[in-house]
Amino acid sequence: MSYLDRDKLGMYKDSADAGPGPQLMGADTLIGDSVVNGAEENLGQIKDLMLNMNTGQVAYAVLAFGGFLHMGEKLFAVPWPALHLDTVNKRFVLNVEKERLKNAPGFNPDNWPNMNDIAWANQVHTFYGTDAARQGAPTMGPGSSVATGGVIGGAGTGPGMGAGMAGSDTAGSGVGLSSGSGGSTTGTGGGAMGTGSEGGTGGNIGLGAGTSRGASDLGSTTAGGGGSRTS
Repeated sequence: MSYLDRDKLGMYKDSADAGPGPQLMGADTLIGDSVVNGAEENLGQIKDLMLNMNTGQVAYAVLAFGGFLHMGEKLFAVPWPALHLDTVNKRFVLNVEKERLKNAPGFNPDNWPNMNDIAWANQVHTFYGTDAARQGAPTMGPGSSVATGGVIGGAGTGPGMGAGMAGSDTAGSGVGLSSGSGGSTTGTGGGAMGTGSEGGTGGNIGLGAGTSRGASDLGSTTAGGGGSRTS
């Protein structure tokens, strides 16, 4: 079943013209959504959503994986920005191999962890490649294609800029910026840092050395698809 099938209130029936979805979703319709990876392997389903009551943001989606008829089932707290909402197949995509997910930080349904514990949160975010200190949201778009390091981001939304900062006796420092609708070090959030001579794609920021002394070094780059890191 998809979130359309669980829409008991009819909130999505006119979503082509009005009404919620997919930018605003009913939480009850997302619980039970299936989760796959880029290889179309079934990773389980969403069991619950954990809200940060201080920020009002969704912190984790609780993923149920493994077991048979709920026996031997294991739960995983997946950081909300680690997911991608497939708006065509009405499901979530998580860029984790099925075998690797078995080694993810998880817990039994009758023994939940203290999710306020910083060490626990850092362990979870490190596994999924997200930042525990940053709020985020799933990327959205058609299909379940993923790239190495994350869900593929959308096309860049604007031109990049590269400019060496003026210096007196030392070379200026070059800063490249590009914007994209998706992508970070995991391809899901945007705004990650990298090193290089120009901005990365999909919202990364690259830092590099300018080539001129005492003058601006101007250049440009075109933003591209998300999901990659500059190097």
